[in-house]
Amino acid sequence: MSKERFNVAVVGATGAVGEEILLILEEMNFPINELLLLASSRSAGERLEFCGKEYVVKELTETIFDEHDVDIAFFCAGGSVSAHFAKFATQSGALVIDNTSHFRMEPNVPLVVPECNPKDINLWQNTGIIANPNCSTIQMVQVLKPLDDIFNILRVDVSTYQAASGAGKEGMEELVNEMQAFFAFKLDEFENKVFPHQLALNVIPHIDVFLENDYTKEEMKMVNETSKILHKNIPLSATCVRVPVLRSHSEAITIKFERNFEVEEVREILRNAPSIKLIDDVKNNSYPMPTISTNTDYTYVGRIRKDNFDEKILHLFCVADQVRVGAATNAVRIALKWIDYQR
Repeated sequence: MSKERFNVAVVGATGAVGEEILLILEEMNFPINELLLLASSRSAGERLEFCGKEYVVKELTETIFDEHDVDIAFFCAGGSVSAHFAKFATQSGALVIDNTSHFRMEPNVPLVVPECNPKDINLWQNTGIIANPNCSTIQMVQVLKPLDDIFNILRVDVSTYQAASGAGKEGMEELVNEMQAFFAFKLDEFENKVFPHQLALNVIPHIDVFLENDYTKEEMKMVNETSKILHKNIPLSATCVRVPVLRSHSEAITIKFERNFEVEEVREILRNAPSIKLIDDVKNNSYPMPTISTNTDYTYVGRIRKDNFDEKILHLFCVADQVRVGAATNAVRIALKWIDYQR
């Protein structure tokens, strides 16, 4: 491919992830020729700024990709939108990078975290689609991959502490409004519409729907997506919890290795791993927190320690901005890597 600049479409440009993709495209100086912002008819006509220029959001239609000769289309408007419209983008010759869960487990669609399985990007020609994994999966596999390469992971157990923004703008707004109701002594009058229970001053061990095995759909996403990304059937159990944090997901991860290890060896591996920042100085109360990771493009890792009873088990804590690392940043990194492979 001889192109130096690309016609880029963002589907769902007015949503939380769409807006973040625009921000990251600008920050990374993405080689854009023409930018096309798309949304539903309800949002068409809105104006958004990108690189100092104002763009009018256009309505997503079946013919819009052909009309603008789109090269790369970021889809972040919901699974039903991707299910219907992605094929029109690929038929026009565009690469679709889909941020929804719709295509993730399709056998012919690569599911990519560039730090872990970049070569899978070359499988995009199977369908014209590359799937962006679940936000919680992305930050976890960024940690697991370099450790698996050295120690051979036998099992993973993870508990997540997921921010309100994982449920979109509406989730953040509900948490803020609920906290305001609490301080106004009107919490008993507040009606939850996004979350199944009060989230303010509470935690909810329930994200997405429960399945027949009593795990939630969110938990099983982490199980199934990890195996697909790492090309390895790692036994994994997840418990996903919603917490009253506006942004950035946290995870407590327990990893069983094939062999013994030294904690400092683990620290050194993670210190040199791509997109990882090590914060692990407990003597000075230094460890990853959502306030550190928010609005950054790194997965922060700390609280690294060996199990008290099994010398092959490691425990650690990681935090990442799930709107960026867990969605928008990963999508843009996929696009940049795809461009490299085409040249």
